[in-house]
Amino acid sequence: MLVVTLREGIEAFLIVAIAAAYLRKTGRAALLPAVWSGTGAAAVFSLLIGLFLAESVVTPLWEGALASVAAILVISMVIYMLKAAKRLRAEIGERIEAAAQKAGAAAWLGVFAFTVLMITREGTEMAFITAAISKNEGSGAMVAGALAGAALAALLAWAWARYGHRVNLGAFFQATSIFLLLFSAQLLLYAFHEFTEAGLLPIDNARWHVATEDWAEGARAQVVSAALVLAPLAWIAVSSLRAAGRSKS
Repeated sequence: MLVVTLREGIEAFLIVAIAAAYLRKTGRAALLPAVWSGTGAAAVFSLLIGLFLAESVVTPLWEGALASVAAILVISMVIYMLKAAKRLRAEIGERIEAAAQKAGAAAWLGVFAFTVLMITREGTEMAFITAAISKNEGSGAMVAGALAGAALAALLAWAWARYGHRVNLGAFFQATSIFLLLFSAQLLLYAFHEFTEAGLLPIDNARWHVATEDWAEGARAQVVSAALVLAPLAWIAVSSLRAAGRSKS
C-alpha cells in the first residue's frame, strides 16, 4: 500500500503543485481557489468510489473483476507516465493555459474541471487497487501504509516543485514502474484464481483453482510480494552503480 499510494500520490500532488505554480507565474493567482476546490472534490469523489467498491467485494466474480480492472489501470498508467514524465510540467501548463484563457466564471470552472478530472483519475485507480487487495491484507497495515505513502508523495512533490532540477523523477518512475508491473501480474493471477472459483472460464475451473491457490493466496504469494519490493530496490542499486561509474569515467 505504501508503494502504490506513493506512486499514485506523487502524480496527484504533482498535478496540483504544477497547476498552482503555473497560475502564480502567469499572474492568475485568482484562479488558485479553483485548483483547491477541484482537489477537494476529486478526493471526496475518489473516496466514495473506494467505499462503494470495498462494499462490493463480496463474491469471487466481483473480486476477479476488480483485480482485472485494477491491473489494466495500473499498466496503462505506467505506460502513460513513462512517456509523459519528461514533459509533465509543460503538458499540465498547456492544459491549464487553455482553461484559464476563458473569461470570468468560465475560467474558474475550466480550471476546476481540469483539476477534478486529473486528480480523480489517480483516485479512481487507487480505489480499484485498494478494493482489489483489501480482502487479503490487514486493515491496520493498509491504512498505515496508505498514510505513509501519501505523506512521502506530498514531500516528494513539494521537493520536485521547489528543487525540480535535483529530484530525479525519471529514476523514481522507473523503479516504481517495475513494482507496479509485477503487482499487475499478481493481480491478473488473482483475478484468474477468483474466476475459476466462480466457474466462469471455459476450462477445468476446479483444477486450475486448486493449482493457483498457493500463488494467489498462499506461501508462494508471499514470495511474490517480497519480489515486488526487492526488484525495484535492485534496480535502484544497479542504476546508482552505473551512474557512479559514469561520473568517475
